[in-house]
Parts: sequence; C-alpha cells; structure tokens
Amino acid sequence: QVQLVESGGDLVQVGESLRLSCVASENIFMFNVMGWYRKAPGNERELVADINVGGITNYLDSVKGRFTISRDGAQKTVYLQMNNLKPEDTAVYYCNAKLWAVEYWGKGTLVTVSS
Repeated sequence: QVQLVESGGDLVQVGESLRLSCVASENIFMFNVMGWYRKAPGNERELVADINVGGITNYLDSVKGRFTISRDGAQKTVYLQMNNLKPEDTAVYYCNAKLWAVEYWGKGTLVTVSS
C-alpha cells in the first residue's frame, strides 16, 4: 500500500515562508503526477500545485510566483516551497499521487498564516 506522509505545516506570520515535504513509500517516478492540494474551512479542496513524471508543473493562479513544487527522487520526496504567505493560504495541505486511475492521499499538514 502506498503511503504519503506530509510534514512542515506550522503557524506563521503574513509574509513568511514554509516548506512542506511529502515522503512517499515508493519511488515517486512511478506516479504519473504528484501534487499538493489544500482545504480551508468552508471551502472545497483545491489543487495548489502538481508535477508530472516529465517534470512539468502546474499551479493555482493565486499561488503563482509565490509557491514552487519540486522533488527529490533519491529521498522519495516532493516539496512545496511557500513564500510570501497570506492569510488566505491557511488550510490543511494534502499530498496526492496519481497512478493512472488510482489516487493516493496523505493525512495532511496544517498551515496557519496569521495577520
């Protein structure tokens, strides 16, 4: 069974940075796409950023220029570098991996941005 474990969430101030990590139990290049989603209270879950096996990235418009997704195959880890954080970035962030029609999810890590 594939496992994804997130870490790095924290309480930060507006304008600060955080780096989230997602460690997979399997070789991350076996997945078609890996990404980060978030869910804030009262909102639907939304895709924040993803990266496909070829390295092509995709970002939510509101995070473009502030967030960067990257990966380290040797560490089986996908990262989300988040800079210039805003209160509206407050959410639980989930790691996601897609292998054809199957999706895997981590349990999430909480990011709180205080003004």
